[in-house]
Amino acid sequence: MIRAILARMKQGHRTMPYPQEPVQMPEHFRGFPELFPRLCPSDCRECAASCPFGAISCTGGLALDMGKCLFCADCGAVDKGLVRFTQDHRLATSSRAELVIRPDFPRPLARPLEQKRLSLFSRSLKLREVSAGGCNACEADTNVLATIGWDLGRFGIQFVASPRHADGLWVTGPVTENMREALLMTYEAIPSPKIVIACGACAINGGPYIDSSQVCNGADGFIPVDLYIPGCPPHPATILDGLLRMLDKLG
Repeated sequence: MIRAILARMKQGHRTMPYPQEPVQMPEHFRGFPELFPRLCPSDCRECAASCPFGAISCTGGLALDMGKCLFCADCGAVDKGLVRFTQDHRLATSSRAELVIRPDFPRPLARPLEQKRLSLFSRSLKLREVSAGGCNACEADTNVLATIGWDLGRFGIQFVASPRHADGLWVTGPVTENMREALLMTYEAIPSPKIVIACGACAINGGPYIDSSQVCNGADGFIPVDLYIPGCPPHPATILDGLLRMLDKLG
């Protein structure tokens, strides 16, 4: 025991200083997309068609749907400079519509819950996770938040084993037909008032499996979603930023 205590004293504090200090993102991280419609040719349908998931549209002007985007940067719009990914990890929003980015629209950021739920959950939030047919990428980056470097528990946020012990539902995956009923049963088992968080492109809109006959194209078609966290998968910093904004823990 003495050796363990001495070792911990020698190691010191290992948890990152975020959110007091900015988080350092990887060099090749693809964050919030910036749009440059002035570079768009007279007919931009070719760029829109280059995205197999329909994330780019030109009807009414250039737009990018972060809920559908996999941030792969393999589309024609990126090649031509119409879309450029920044290092800004703040991607989460409070509504599905706000995930659609346009050059002349204000920057969307997740908003705090209404006062009733905020007063209940701001100091202690327990979440039950349901992997509704995911590939385990979103689940893995969510698990990273439990490590000593991120320490999600210091914000009062924890994942629990039973929906009866939860305040909200954390959804990953495109919601396959095999998991739809299980997801609904889990949602019903969580006491009200509750929250629902869709983590990743699959949970928001089906991701690469969009419009498959075996998936439901995300969760918000049959349960209400309070927080959308886009990405494939979302970076842990993106996930944490959305959670803290929802709980009004960021200035």
